[in-house]
Amino acid sequence: MLDRTPIEDYIVFLKVEKGLAENTVESYKRDIEHYLTFLKKNNIDDWKKIDRYLLLNYFSAEKEANKADNTIIRMFSSIRKFHQFLKQENYTSEDPMLYVKTPKKAEILPKIVSMDQIDQLIQTPDTSKVLGVRDRTILEVLYATGLRITELIDLTVDDVHLSMQLIQVVGKGNKERLIPIGEIGTKWLDYYLTTARPELLKKASKESSAIFLNTRGKPLSRQGIWKKIKQIAREAGLSDTITPHTLRHSFATHLLENGADLRVVQELLGHSNVSTTQIYTHITKHRLKDVYSLYHPRA
Repeated sequence: MLDRTPIEDYIVFLKVEKGLAENTVESYKRDIEHYLTFLKKNNIDDWKKIDRYLLLNYFSAEKEANKADNTIIRMFSSIRKFHQFLKQENYTSEDPMLYVKTPKKAEILPKIVSMDQIDQLIQTPDTSKVLGVRDRTILEVLYATGLRITELIDLTVDDVHLSMQLIQVVGKGNKERLIPIGEIGTKWLDYYLTTARPELLKKASKESSAIFLNTRGKPLSRQGIWKKIKQIAREAGLSDTITPHTLRHSFATHLLENGADLRVVQELLGHSNVSTTQIYTHITKHRLKDVYSLYHPRA
């Protein structure tokens, strides 16, 4: 019978040495207990008897049990770290996980919406009201630029160059880039800055350089914008799974569908590697197939 001492020691190691949160430790423990059940079923009575082939059988069985790819990848990580601990503490002399490849994560294509749905969403806010102007401008800017949500909330009045129709953004890794905002986006941003924002700023306890403000005149939070966009999507009769990132994905996909160069889209999105941007070429291929299947008489 397998000695449980290594598992108990490992849990203490995670709590004390690594200082992991209780929920994280429990997640590791569940994965290892599940693994232990498999080992017992296979009559493994010594940690040293575990080899590469047994591990491959284990992960294959989990795959056949229709476990999600992300779940299997998490379990793989838990067991790999556990075997590293076994070797480190001399419970075993070998680490069999060294010879097992990390499972590949299934490719999940980003969710996008059509140009008609973008129009429907953008035109929903009531622009006769201050908050409506703000919300319309947020949607216009997100779709016109493909900004990440953190980049949007970090925008200040000094980052906007309306006369040149450009905004200056500091993205991941503190990389700075200039992004064209287009005529319509510029028009709405100018309108918001000259009409709605001053009204919101009147309610602030102190001056703020942030462009997008809440009803108290403070910078809008990430959560605030997410909730607002979901609310607008519901009002527009669209899925409330639409998020700021949906607008970013749609921005990139629509550019590529209309002939934009991949490297240009990479620069606009602030991707350090073009392979990250290439996911959008897969989306356009999928959409081409959908259109073909829908409209070709012999599809």
